[in-house]
Amino acid sequence: MSTLLRRAHFLGAKLRTLRKRHTWTLEEVSTRCSRLDPSNAPSVSYLSMIETGKRVPSRALLDLLADVFQKPAAWFLDESETAGEATTGAPALGSGASDVLTSFSLEPRALFSEGQLEHAIPELLSQTGTTGYQFAQLLIRTFQEARHNSLPDLERAAEAVGGKRFPLQTDDLFALADQVGLRIRWFDRSPFETGSQEQGAAHHALVRSFFDPPNTIYLNRQLERAPARVKYDVATHIGHKVLHGGDGKRSFHTTGGWGGGSALQDAYGIASQEVLFAWRDFECGFFADALLCPRTAYRDFLLRHEYDMQVGVERLDLTLSVLMRRATAVSPYQHWHYLDAYDEGQLRHVYRGNGIALPWGNMRMVLNPCRQWAVFRVIRSADRTPFAQISIMEHEGRRSLYACETHQSQDAAGNRHVICMGVDLGPALQTQDGDAESVISSIAEACHAAGGEAPVPDEAADQLARAARVLNIGWVRHGLRRPANVICARNSHCPRSAPCQGNRAPQPRPLLERVREEILSEVHAQQVDG
Repeated sequence: MSTLLRRAHFLGAKLRTLRKRHTWTLEEVSTRCSRLDPSNAPSVSYLSMIETGKRVPSRALLDLLADVFQKPAAWFLDESETAGEATTGAPALGSGASDVLTSFSLEPRALFSEGQLEHAIPELLSQTGTTGYQFAQLLIRTFQEARHNSLPDLERAAEAVGGKRFPLQTDDLFALADQVGLRIRWFDRSPFETGSQEQGAAHHALVRSFFDPPNTIYLNRQLERAPARVKYDVATHIGHKVLHGGDGKRSFHTTGGWGGGSALQDAYGIASQEVLFAWRDFECGFFADALLCPRTAYRDFLLRHEYDMQVGVERLDLTLSVLMRRATAVSPYQHWHYLDAYDEGQLRHVYRGNGIALPWGNMRMVLNPCRQWAVFRVIRSADRTPFAQISIMEHEGRRSLYACETHQSQDAAGNRHVICMGVDLGPALQTQDGDAESVISSIAEACHAAGGEAPVPDEAADQLARAARVLNIGWVRHGLRRPANVICARNSHCPRSAPCQGNRAPQPRPLLERVREEILSEVHAQQVDG
């Protein structure tokens, strides 16, 4: 029993990971145990305590669990962090997603208790210069991505108001606002210059609109020349009235600057109501996207026009941001990513339905990002035509294949930024009965042989073109006209044979790791001499 006590955490972590790999609930495991040995079968609550390391199974129960999962009992006591043979039968994952099932989460769960996190998170945010609003955005993004951008309650609320009409004109939005009891007032404020909190760069901010409870929308006359932005702002305020009763507990709608829209983002740490405001802002934005682009009608539009965002801008009079964000939610294909980035290094919006490793930290660009990303190429370019790119990413031992289209744009305050939408092509190749791994490898090898970018090999290009036709995404085919590029999250980990910033010196091993190796080497030498 002493061995079991010492290894209770490892055992629980392995049990939980293995159960999730089989997509079994705790009830399912308990039932299966009961069928084999009713006298030793654990209850659901007891299984939960075993998984969290709060209880240690008896030897008889351990043998029973081993029988259920067809593993040797010793396997549960093995303190290896890798899944080993447990990877057999694992569900297929998108090639860009983090495969959390290849290793076990071995950290003590007590460190992640609610009370512990309640005290630790504000201190962490304060020390890392992260506002509570930014932290809330990260939580919301994780919530959104886990659900593949599907939030049916908000969809239904938008459909109930808009009746699935598509497209809606400005007058239609004003009429809907009146229908839910809102009135509209106008004010006039020009963009004002502000500075980056970190870099001192001058850029502009604009207060676009705000909600004055219980029923008044204030719109900036600066938007009158941009009906697409008027429609979006009015739609978000309609959402606030419908979803939250118009209580006013949401951010001003602003453009530009590092603030991102919340009046509560000046201090680091978690200030009062920041998480509430961030969540409300997200809900209102999602509602607005769904109101302006009803799921079925917009999906049909995308398929007819092969996801051509410029056609959407011209025919629907909506912003690129709305069109791209909504496309990731209505597309039958789930493996999307979306970025809205400013050249000061700010990442304003992000969605990573495929888990792509980003060159941003704390919503700001890291010091050494990979400049081969399409986003950075377009930021540096004077050409405002859409830019399509096929990219190979090598991250943590995994190769992934992405296609994206990036547009240079200008926000309501006049700041230049780029908006990018992309897909992970690995799952698409797999569903075409193709060997996704060999296609990705052939492109990666061609790029490496040419120093980092190369035309997609003919056979791989044919398979990608077929996948693009099935997906009906025209800019995937456009990307094939350019060389594919090797990208990474950080230049310091550049996988290119000729790194972007010239030949790099070998990365030094961490000091303590080198000391450890020296000690072991000395001990080994002494043993040999002895």
